Amino acid sequence: MAANTTPAAGGASASTPTGTPGIPGPANASGPNLAGAPGPAGAPNPAGASKPAAPPDDAKKVGLIGLVGIVISAMIGGGIYNLPQNMAADASAGAIIIAWVITGVGIWFIANTFRILSAARPELTNGLYTYAEKGFGKLIGFFVAYGYWICNCFALVAYAVLVMSTLNYFVPDFAGGNNIPSIIGGSVITWIMYALALRGAKSTSFLNIIGTIGKLLPVAIFILAVAIVFKLSVFLEGFWGMNGTVDLSLSFDNVMPQVQATMLVTLWLFLGIEGAVVVSGKAKSQAAVRKATTIGFLVTLALYIVVSLLPLGVYSQEEIGNLADPSMAAIMLDKFGSWGEIMVNVGVIISVLSSWLVWMLMLGEMPFAASNSGIFPKAFAKENKQGSPSTSLLWTTIVIQAVFIASHFIGSDAWTTMISITSVMALPCYLFCTLFLFKIAYRKDYPKGIFASRGMAVFTGAAGSLYGLWLIYAAGLNYLMVACIVYAVGIPLYIVGVRQHNPQEKLFAKRSDKIILAVVLALGVAGAVYSIITFGHVKL
Repeated sequence: MAANTTPAAGGASASTPTGTPGIPGPANASGPNLAGAPGPAGAPNPAGASKPAAPPDDAKKVGLIGLVGIVISAMIGGGIYNLPQNMAADASAGAIIIAWVITGVGIWFIANTFRILSAARPELTNGLYTYAEKGFGKLIGFFVAYGYWICNCFALVAYAVLVMSTLNYFVPDFAGGNNIPSIIGGSVITWIMYALALRGAKSTSFLNIIGTIGKLLPVAIFILAVAIVFKLSVFLEGFWGMNGTVDLSLSFDNVMPQVQATMLVTLWLFLGIEGAVVVSGKAKSQAAVRKATTIGFLVTLALYIVVSLLPLGVYSQEEIGNLADPSMAAIMLDKFGSWGEIMVNVGVIISVLSSWLVWMLMLGEMPFAASNSGIFPKAFAKENKQGSPSTSLLWTTIVIQAVFIASHFIGSDAWTTMISITSVMALPCYLFCTLFLFKIAYRKDYPKGIFASRGMAVFTGAAGSLYGLWLIYAAGLNYLMVACIVYAVGIPLYIVGVRQHNPQEKLFAKRSDKIILAVVLALGVAGAVYSIITFGHVKL
């Protein structure tokens, strides 16, 4: 599967939005307020104490260019550098084109869901979690917050594995990306990213822009170089696949299995489409969030299509499918010499490190806002002077560190395991957002005068939900069972969080909450049993 970025949202309670600068959290909340003030919201100043002038609100907010950089960096990670091999391993040129059409339409419905919700519910900043909680209750909101947070911690471990394995090209001590030297080196990078994330979204937005340029430049050079040697006759040979030396024709039985085999690859590549929405509480305007989502999606889709198809005009599908990782480097080495290989490997490192920083920023927002909403422990609501969720970032880094150490014992399948768990666990998070849009539009709880009509909102929510369900089906049983276990393990965190914020609140009081709890626990047990039974028979 291709590497990518992949993917966190903050949130608001169903009644009072939180996470918006300048708006205090729940009345009973203790600790720093969401505006970044040094004490509890509304706390009086000591007599005679002077209060420093607060900087203008916009000084700490991210503009359109910074948001576009976040969206592109969140989606384009190291995966684009191995995209030719990832796609050609299972699909011919014709099947790849169909796969991109399906993916482009499906992902657009998800992207458009975020665009519409940012206009229809602008008070629900930080995206995924707030939409799930507002639409389906506190418990569902928790599972989206927790699931999105944990699954993308796995994604950042995948980044660590990829960075260290790529560094092995320059320093041959990091074979596999998860041996002991790799664990040490990756751990150092992890804590450096934590330190950078503590500076806040505004302070690091410049680094995001520079990182985006650094990752796109090698891709642009690759596209121009391969276009020079591209031959249409090679591209058309075996357009629908080959059976030995015989060209296959266009047929459902031939093409659709090829298309289906690429779906998880294309999904993994687009994790992060919600990047601007996730940090929308730090954005200068919701209009900038919508524009950034559209621009980031279109730029990224175009790059993915060109990078996956151009090499098929230079090599056969079989040749590309057998290339070593990263396949873009192998192509450049073969056609243009060692400078091309070095360029791509440097690009992989810059690309992944840039995406890593973006995801550290986004992952810190999710537990922070969930705590302010009363479903994560109170400690997660702490901010530093830069307005960054310091405790949330610390625990995010601790989780990444623990999983990275555990990856050493997985062996050569560490990369595949991490990205597969990430992709599967992220699907419900997207699904509840599209369902929320469908719900508010279908029930006519939809504002007038925004850029999207109610009918468009209904259609977008329904189509996005169907696409999400299809992807969950296409993901396969193995990793769905692992995801069920991870979700079930998070339930004690919800109990502790609710008890800390409101000891008198009765847990799982609603009938729907009891049903959801029972289903998650049952699936968790089933996942554990399934994993035990198939251990040694199913390759994770």
